[in-house]
Amino acid sequence: MTIEELIAFETEIAEEFNMGKIHAPIHLYSGNEAQMIEVFRGIQSEDWVMCSWRSHYQCLLKGVPRAEVKAEIMAGHSITLCFPKYRVVSSAIVGGIIPIAVGVAVGIKQRGEKGRVHCFMGDMTAETGIAHEAIKYSTNHQLPIRFIVEDNGKSVCTDTRETWNQPVLSWEKTTHPLVTYYQYQTKYPHAGAGKRVQF
Repeated sequence: MTIEELIAFETEIAEEFNMGKIHAPIHLYSGNEAQMIEVFRGIQSEDWVMCSWRSHYQCLLKGVPRAEVKAEIMAGHSITLCFPKYRVVSSAIVGGIIPIAVGVAVGIKQRGEKGRVHCFMGDMTAETGIAHEAIKYSTNHQLPIRFIVEDNGKSVCTDTRETWNQPVLSWEKTTHPLVTYYQYQTKYPHAGAGKRVQF
């Protein structure tokens, strides 16, 4: 998928949502297409991709057909997109996908399988205890997993840095073998596409 194709998809979903055709919350990407394509350069078909409630790009870049992704979103499943056939799993619970990702990585290592887990999380989730413990556990047990921290500066309606009184986030200016961190600015609010939609 190209940058233009990713943008076109999210634009289409935003329009559908603003017209009231999607009867459930959505969380859209914008402004991080180049970073996402770069992150996915090292992701293989046997790898697992674990996401939070914002996962349209991950599904598309992992190879889930565009029509299948859109159908699930239109059915109201945008924040819980799961395509086991393509090894993509999402959770709408804050931090909820992290222990699942670690468990899958443990299973891969125990069975001596090929593959790796790529676990995506937002900037606020990355500051939670569950994230820090999972990264520490995965490091100490040498698990086949990578954590991708996506910092868009929007943690629901709060600023992560102000919340923690922490000008620099934990993974922002550090180098860790299991953590990939990037910042981006999005044109969309935390949820929705800019218009109030009554479900």
